[in-house]
Amino acid sequence: MPFAHRSIFIAAIVSATALSPLTASAESITGALSKAYQRNSTLNSARAGVRVTDESVAVAKSGYRPTITGISSIDYTSQSGTTLTTGSFGVEIQQSLFDGFQTINNVASAEARVYASNESLRNTEQNILFDAAATYMDVIRDRQIAILTERNLEFLNEQALAARSRLEVGEGTRTDLAQADASRSAAIAQVAVARAQVTVSESIYRQVIGEAPGKLQATSPLAKLLPASLGKAYAVAEGNHPAILATQHLVDAAGFTVKSAEGQLLPQISAQAGISRNYSDTIGALNDGTSDAASIGATLTVPIYQGGRTSAQVRQSKESLGQARIEVDVSRDQVRAAVAAAWSQYRAARETVAATREAVAAAELALAGVIEERDVGQRTTLDVLDSQADLIDAQIAVANAERDVVVASYAILSAIGRLSPRRIGLKVAEYRPQEHYDAVKDKWFGVRTPDGR
Repeated sequence: MPFAHRSIFIAAIVSATALSPLTASAESITGALSKAYQRNSTLNSARAGVRVTDESVAVAKSGYRPTITGISSIDYTSQSGTTLTTGSFGVEIQQSLFDGFQTINNVASAEARVYASNESLRNTEQNILFDAAATYMDVIRDRQIAILTERNLEFLNEQALAARSRLEVGEGTRTDLAQADASRSAAIAQVAVARAQVTVSESIYRQVIGEAPGKLQATSPLAKLLPASLGKAYAVAEGNHPAILATQHLVDAAGFTVKSAEGQLLPQISAQAGISRNYSDTIGALNDGTSDAASIGATLTVPIYQGGRTSAQVRQSKESLGQARIEVDVSRDQVRAAVAAAWSQYRAARETVAATREAVAAAELALAGVIEERDVGQRTTLDVLDSQADLIDAQIAVANAERDVVVASYAILSAIGRLSPRRIGLKVAEYRPQEHYDAVKDKWFGVRTPDGR
């Protein structure tokens, strides 16, 4: 095979090899996302935050329950040769009978915040799964680009050797050799940059997925899971996106907080009961001993004026409620913008993939023709180098476009609130925050967490 034809054959094989799927034993994108779902530290931190929020319901419900306190004291007095020892111990119970509906509203507010935290967790899960898909595709793309740049360097090395050979036999010029050497030097730098980018992408992959990437399978966009139109995508997002649902629950929580604050202006009724034993011992006295006492009663407290503090708290909570309602509109606007952006990127990426693949095919034919024309003296070495640069640019554009179309499909699912483990087929046990909530919401005592800590 002639040298020029062998070179263009190598360049053509590079594109097919670099962009073809790897072996079936390689890691799939669903496998990588499953690992991220289980191992990602950001996601596990968010789950811990939800468990913290769950306990606020038990804290709020404590307002329904009595408080029991054990009390004991002992005093020792000595005066003018007389020594007196007294002591007492007992138990006191206090129970709120009416607190201006503060407890019932505090519980409702805490429950609403738990629902909001669950939706926020679902949003975090979507973000992590999207990040995992993006970094997975980044590694594939950057490895492909590194391979392409290395093959490009091999091609340019051969062109530099050919230019030197032609110069030695009097068929070329020193200018041809200099141009070939310059292109080869630029290709060396391009390879170094590509390899560095692979290292960066692999480090991000390890951070998001939880382990270093091995061989990765090529994948395709989630076209079957996407809405049929942009309008349907908007409708799904507005009714299903966890960011919107979380802000709606926070509106409920803020509303109950207003009612709780207003409850501080209402009368309060509480009951108390106690039993105690008193002890007295005086040196030289005859009537020392013990005595028992019991008490029961109720207290009515009517707020009259608290220095303006309670009124300010009520106004403050009302402003917080107004802000929470505005945040719902903010979330809707953000989600709608995200849906539009992801949808546009997906459509553009699909068209770009088709166009860049055609560009690669055309660039390969052009390079083959330029080499043949150079061999018969109708083209120069510079023409060959320019044609090869067009080819490598087109091949890199294909790698970028194939990455973008897959990532954009995941971005659409995330933007409409449907990037869940079950929907995309991850083989993992889904984290269920309801289980922890059910375990702690009605606990009366105990300092151990449900997992035994």
